[in-house]
Amino acid sequence: MAGSLLVVFLLTMIIHTAETLSYSVRYAGVKLNKIAISLSLTGIIVLVSRTANLIQAPLTAKFVDVAKHDPSFSLLNYLRIILLGGSLGTLIAIGLFPTFIGLFARIISKLEIQGSIPKLLASVTIGQLKNTRKYVRRPKIRLYNFRYLDVPKRLIVLNIFVTAFYTVGVMSSLYAAHLIPKYSTTASQASGIINGMATILLTIFIDPQLGLITDKATASEEHRRRLGKVYVLLMGSRFLGTLLGQLVLVPAAYLISMIVGLIV
Repeated sequence: MAGSLLVVFLLTMIIHTAETLSYSVRYAGVKLNKIAISLSLTGIIVLVSRTANLIQAPLTAKFVDVAKHDPSFSLLNYLRIILLGGSLGTLIAIGLFPTFIGLFARIISKLEIQGSIPKLLASVTIGQLKNTRKYVRRPKIRLYNFRYLDVPKRLIVLNIFVTAFYTVGVMSSLYAAHLIPKYSTTASQASGIINGMATILLTIFIDPQLGLITDKATASEEHRRRLGKVYVLLMGSRFLGTLLGQLVLVPAAYLISMIVGLIV
């Protein structure tokens, strides 16, 4: 089981690293005034995370099957360790943020010349890959830089809660399947209950605010300089959201169990 746990942990880490690094793509697009191209690259990053999720979900479900036949198996501890992979992945993305701003800015410029992703990939040489070292930047986070960013506190708090719900969506449905083995199949497919709540909050409250912040950055040099710090603040709230997921996991599982009980 330790080997399977390590694989799921690493996949979860990759998912959260990729999703959090989408902020660096957006920032690179704003700096170059190439937002449409950056959004297409964001879609590729989401594709990477979704592909990893396709592998991660059934491997995680395997632990539920093991717990069903072995009462001594600590399923909850396994799920909590997997959630830690999400927290670690988010921290890695925060550390890589300044490096990937430069890398994605270069990729956006090359994509504009080549015209398509396949042509872009075909044009990559060994020398260019070696030159990526010059884009490496150490993260420098100073708390006083975040004092006057004019970011609504409600946005930060909501981002924490939305991230927590998204982080535990699949895990809580799998734990609910363990809690109600009689309806385990129904419960395991009910992650949409938790993710749906997060999607509603994201669509109504967070996405419009992010759009306004980005729009201000494209129109004003002052806001453009501050945008990187705003994104770091949002990534920090994502990290706190993954930690909050540890507390949300069990209550969310019981909520799914209760709803499944009403359905069936």
